[in-house]
Amino acid sequence: MDRKINLLVDNIEKVIVGKRNAILQVITALLAEGHVLLEDVPGVGKTQLAAALSRSVSGSFNRIQMTPDIMPSDITGFSMINKQTGEFEYRKGAAFCNFLLADEINRASPKAQSSLLEVMEEHQISIDGNTYALPNPFMTLATQNPVETYGTYHLPEAQMDRFIMKISMGYPSPKEEISVLDKNEYDNPIAGINAVLNIDDIIALQERVKQVRAAENVKSYIISIAAATRTNENIKLGVSPRGSIALYKTAKAFAFINERDFITPDDVRQCAVCTLAHRIMLSPKGKTAYGTPENMISYIVSKTIVPRE
Repeated sequence: MDRKINLLVDNIEKVIVGKRNAILQVITALLAEGHVLLEDVPGVGKTQLAAALSRSVSGSFNRIQMTPDIMPSDITGFSMINKQTGEFEYRKGAAFCNFLLADEINRASPKAQSSLLEVMEEHQISIDGNTYALPNPFMTLATQNPVETYGTYHLPEAQMDRFIMKISMGYPSPKEEISVLDKNEYDNPIAGINAVLNIDDIIALQERVKQVRAAENVKSYIISIAAATRTNENIKLGVSPRGSIALYKTAKAFAFINERDFITPDDVRQCAVCTLAHRIMLSPKGKTAYGTPENMISYIVSKTIVPRE
């Protein structure tokens, strides 16, 4: 593993115990220049993981608690009249940062959720005829609780498609939970996190990821997996071309993390579920047969012919 990535992982593990796989997935999304949806039950460290990542990089970080009364202007900003000059001035919203934590995103109204569409896809904000570029790099880390539905608004498919990965943390083991108790005995461990990388380091790593190559048969493998979701009778909505691109990018980043300058079919398999599952909708028959989109994608990957390396 690259030295700088090792530094980042080790720093985050000062806060997040026993979740190296989730940490590597978030870093994979960052290197692929994507956004992450952290979906899990309350209290397993979703917000802590997002905060630990942002604190480990010396960039700007904003957190916005997504409640029903949040307005789009809170996220994107707004124009107001300067009383001294009599002219309109643009006041920046929470999105103007390197890392944006949208906590409990499904509690915000559909109107507020939709304000993130352009932000996440094009890394810019258009308002009152003007376009404002967001800082580079820019990453949205959103959290949501999949169990509680009271007072929440389901994320539309167009919004889900903007997230390059959906990640679940899961409960810690008893031994890991004892370590969590020790770390939180006196203070929140997040307070002791210092930056180990700067923004230029992240941009340089992202550029190196872009140089990772893929053979034509591996590209065809990615397309075969995506295409299989569009013709399966258990799936009502298949993976879009944006999903194929996302899998290509995450496989590149995963290969880079594992110190390779080329993608293997195993890189694709490792990234497929967390990159594609949230982009499909199961039919009633599919829900009965497979239960979850994750199980469906796992099955499709297992049945797709693996190319020779």
